Amino acid sequence: MKFDITLIFTVAAVWAVLALAYALAPWSGMIGYAWVWGFGAALFLVLGLALRRAARRGERPA
Repeated sequence: MKFDITLIFTVAAVWAVLALAYALAPWSGMIGYAWVWGFGAALFLVLGLALRRAARRGERPA
């Protein structure tokens, strides 16, 4: 379970880096992609926090 949570946080970090890269890209059309990647990073971060909280309580997520 700990590996799964680490993997989720790793995916969130990669998506956040991609969002930052798209936000800083010199082409103006890339800002929309930054929002998509940023939203995905936020979703994975929330999922990782929920899994970590469930693991600390000793519950098995459904």
